[in-house]
Amino acid sequence: MARSTTPTTPHVHPHPEEGPLYRRIATQLLGELREGTIAPGERLPAERRLAGHFGVSRQTVRQALEVLRSDGLVETDRRGSHAALPAGSLGTPSFLAFPVGARPADDASAVAHTAVSWETPPPEHAEALGLAPHRPTLVHRYESARADGRGLRTAVTSFSAVALAEVEELARYRDRADSGASPELRRAYDWMRRAGLTLHHRDCITHLADDPSMRVTRRVHDQYARPLEITDLVVDTRREALVYAFTLPAAG
Repeated sequence: MARSTTPTTPHVHPHPEEGPLYRRIATQLLGELREGTIAPGERLPAERRLAGHFGVSRQTVRQALEVLRSDGLVETDRRGSHAALPAGSLGTPSFLAFPVGARPADDASAVAHTAVSWETPPPEHAEALGLAPHRPTLVHRYESARADGRGLRTAVTSFSAVALAEVEELARYRDRADSGASPELRRAYDWMRRAGLTLHHRDCITHLADDPSMRVTRRVHDQYARPLEITDLVVDTRREALVYAFTLPAAG
């Protein structure tokens, strides 16, 4: 079962003189959105869950959401309410980029295309993920190149049954597969961690025979050694180098 995406910051009731309760709840919820608990465009938990999280009534939550809507920080459509904050205000990006080798979203010199499908993965992917032969799963494809056509990168990712069962945001893409819409899975690793999964990854780098390209195969598993996804990235090394960058958190 997919785990909840309800914000986890402990709620603290401010003193009565600090203003109407619904405005205080709006401020607390905004703080959690800015911390990146819920990404822009992702649905907020239902009013009932938010009410339980903050220890208030659903009416108070409704009023708090209306405050954020009026300020353009939350939007509501047929699917419910979702955060509308600029992506830059939600903290630092994940230390693991998805897919491996993906260029930054603000790289104006590159054009990227993505697609998801529900299909039988490549045989080596099925074996790595523990899938039975011919069993379909969610497959993500990524292609990126500079505006002049140089620096081509292609990546194919297959997700395991565990990932789709545990991570609600990924499971939703099964219904969207083959829709023709451009999927946005850059936060896939953040979704996995928020679902309570500790990510371990292993990257294997090889040169392709009789080809100037380089292949990077990433395998990701959780704290129980269950496979979550496998990605094969191919980079044209005649044009550019693949740079790995990571950040270590400060000592607590």
